[in-house]
Amino acid sequence: MANHKSALKRIRRNEVVKLRNKVQHKSTRNAIKKLKDLKSKKAADKLFPSVASMLDKLVKNNIIHANKSANIKSKLSKHITTLKK
Repeated sequence: MANHKSALKRIRRNEVVKLRNKVQHKSTRNAIKKLKDLKSKKAADKLFPSVASMLDKLVKNNIIHANKSANIKSKLSKHITTLKK
């Protein structure tokens, strides 16, 4: 157990941050799945910027690595180009 007030606060704070990161990451993964399931190119083009923005926010907050985000965005854009109208 922690012996200092600051260490106790850090334990509490880490739990809050962990939960926030988990929610952001899960919502981004759900958005990616939703984008992959779309059959319409028009709808996918409309959703892609918001998914890319979500990924950029995860990178900014050090939840995922920048290269992982780039790989996901690349695969998603490749997927969108293969869709029919």
